[in-house]
This record gives sequence, structure tokens and C-alpha cells, in this order.
Amino acid sequence: MHIARTGLGVASATAVAALAVTALGTAAPAAVPHTLAVPAVAGHTLVHGVSSPLTSEQCQTKWHINCYTPLQYRTAYDLNALYRKGVTGKGRTIVIVDSYGSPTVQHDLDVYSKQFGLPSTKVKVVKWGHVPAFDPKNSDMTGWAGETTLDVEMAHAVAPAAKIVVVETAVSETEGTTGLPEMMDAEKYLIDHNVGDVISQSFGATENTFPGFDKGDFSSIKKLRYAFQDANRKHVTVLAASGDGGATDLKLDGKTYYNKRVNSWPSSDPLVTSIGGTQLHLNDKGERVKPDSVYNDYGSGGGGQSHVFTRPSFQNGVKSKVGARRGTPDVSMSAAVNGGAWIYSSYDPTAVGWDVSGGTSEATPLFSGIVALADQVAGHRVGNIQQALYGLYAHHAKANGIVDVNDGTNNSYEGVTGYKAVNGYDLATGVGTVDALKFVPALAKASRHG
Repeated sequence: MHIARTGLGVASATAVAALAVTALGTAAPAAVPHTLAVPAVAGHTLVHGVSSPLTSEQCQTKWHINCYTPLQYRTAYDLNALYRKGVTGKGRTIVIVDSYGSPTVQHDLDVYSKQFGLPSTKVKVVKWGHVPAFDPKNSDMTGWAGETTLDVEMAHAVAPAAKIVVVETAVSETEGTTGLPEMMDAEKYLIDHNVGDVISQSFGATENTFPGFDKGDFSSIKKLRYAFQDANRKHVTVLAASGDGGATDLKLDGKTYYNKRVNSWPSSDPLVTSIGGTQLHLNDKGERVKPDSVYNDYGSGGGGQSHVFTRPSFQNGVKSKVGARRGTPDVSMSAAVNGGAWIYSSYDPTAVGWDVSGGTSEATPLFSGIVALADQVAGHRVGNIQQALYGLYAHHAKANGIVDVNDGTNNSYEGVTGYKAVNGYDLATGVGTVDALKFVPALAKASRHG
């Protein structure tokens, strides 16, 4: 399995740009070379250690990318008016699942919050299994620590008063099933003990890499669904990153991509809301200078048809796009590295400071914050949001805060032709992205769970 992006960012991707330029289906923005996106646990080598966040203009000069603060995201997603009404995620809990975690997650969130004038919040850490001592020289561990940092800081940026619980598991997922049972066990335990309202998963494994897949035996995936079935019964919302390989994804070696369209689990699971990626084009205030595009720079937003799951009833209204299969993503948030998020970390003593991260593992915790806000407005968990999401899309989408992404960009990647952002639902961005001021109360109202 690959993490759906640990700040691939400016970090590794730019550093290898000269060595690994690949021809993808879409022309890159002028100053951003397409590069071979290093899978998953990409280190933060180039930008790590920046003493304080830079402006987008400075980022353009230095790394040829835009870089955004949480204050810009708050404007872009129309969140400030909600905060003024007291909608901050108060009384709600976001659960984040990552292998190993980060030993400095609370300190780093405190520094991050102070930098941008946000209130901090206490991060509760739950260790699941015998989590080994953190070793900053272990690239697997630092990769997951970067993911944990990104997840926590993005969730907090959107829902500043929500409680955050980080579940650290002891086995890193490798492509397939090594660590997934442990992650699902941890999630089921927390669901059964009523710990959280929304679960954010920034990881995924290509469906084709599961045992039995080639023979049409999908039991190895279906046996792992017990946590999501439990969440569905208990009205806990479950989110998963759609991945960073566009319409393709990684093989079992975690390094090479399939040369055909594939999809990833848990994003492809109908019980999970799949979060895709966009590229934001913002000025310093966070106002859009042009509409959102599909994330396709140092990675590309995952999307396409599941080979395991047939079309769920909530997608019947978009069957012309998804066919007879489950289609992903469902909805999208900021994920492009050119337009990535500033995050702060200190888990690696040799690289303390600010970094820019992107990927659908940025988009997923951002959306977990949106769900926490909707939970607060509803006064109860909104639970499985799929029926509500597609219902809001089908009826008065714009009035309900669903913003179409339809600029014609696509998620082609690694030579595999992807899908274009067109009017309405598409397999690049799902129903689109959100205007939180309208979407949060609409989602709260559409959810029927008391």
C-alpha cells in the first residue's frame, strides 16, 4: 500500500524533476515539470527546514509552485462566515489512522496553530498494537510521520475546535494486505467504543494487488470491510483518499504503475466516501483567480471504476459516467503540490521546520473537517453521507454548496489516459468541490440520523 501522499511536494518531486520527467496526458503548468512521483512515503528534502512559511510569490521564485496557508483555504472554501456563527467543529471528534504516527504531533500542531493565529487543540494518541519506538532514520517511519502531521494540521485547519484522535498502528501497510487488518481492527475498536464521528484514511492499496484478484476472487478485500460495515451501523462517516496515481496506481512493488486503468481500496468501497484532488488558483487573500482544476502535477487525483464493487444505488443518477461499477472519487478538495499546504514538523531532528505538502492525503483530512462542521450543525453525526451527497448534487447542487469542477483538465498519469473534468459528475473530481457556507448546513439537513 502506498500512503496517498506524504508531501510528495516540492520536496522529492522537484528534486528529481531533471532526472525523471515523464510524458503525461496533460500539459504541465508552465513552470512545473511533470516528474515521476515517488510513491508514498516521499521524503521532505527540498523544503524541509524553512524557518517560516513563504508567500506564493516567494514559492514561485524558489520552487515554481504556489503554496497556501490555512487562512487562504478558509477563504477559498467559504469557511469564515461559519466560524463567525460558532460553527467550528466543537463537540465533534475526527479520527485519523496512520502507521507509527509522529512523536512530535502535539508540539507541531501547536506551532502550526500559533503561526496562523488559530487556537490549538489536544491531540489524543491511541497506540494500537506494539508500536515500535520512533526512529527518525527509518524512512518508512518518517514518511508516516509526515502523513500524520499533514492529516492532523489539515483537519484542524478546517475544524479548529474539533477533537482529534490519532490511531498509530504497528505495521506499515505494504501494497496488499499486510497492515490493513490491523488498521481495520483499530477502526472497529474505536467505532465500537464511540470514540469518533468521522474517520480520515489517507492510505490505499490497488485492488489488483490483493490476493485472488486475478482469479476474480475479491474475498480478501471483502473480508476487510467489517470496520466500514460497523461504521455504517453506528453512523460514523468514513473517508478515504482516492490516491495520487490518476486513473492508474501502484503495483505490488510500490514503485511501478500499472499500464492500465485500476482503482484502489478503501477509496473504492461504497461504504466509504472517496476524496479526490483539485488544484486551487488563489491570490494571497485566498480568493480564486480562476476556477479549480484537476490535481495533476507531481501526482494526480485518483479516480475511475472499481473492478471489485458494482455501482451502488447512490450512484444510479450518474450511471452514464460510472457504468455498472462503483466510480470514484465522490467529492474533491485541494491536493495539487502546485498549490500545496504549508505544514510544520519536527519529528526529524535534522529537518525541523516548514514544508509544502499535497496529494489526496491532504484533501481527505480537509474534508474530514467539513464533516465535523456538519455534525456540529446537525447536532448529531451525519454518518454515511453518500445518499445525502448525491442527493444534494442532483437537486439544486449550486444552492447546496456543490461547486462543479469542469475546466477540461484531466487525471491522466504515467501514460494511462484518465478522465476529464466536465460539466456535472466525472471520474476526475466526482461531484466537484464545496462551498462550505452552503454545503455544511445542506449536508446537516440532508442527513437523517438522530
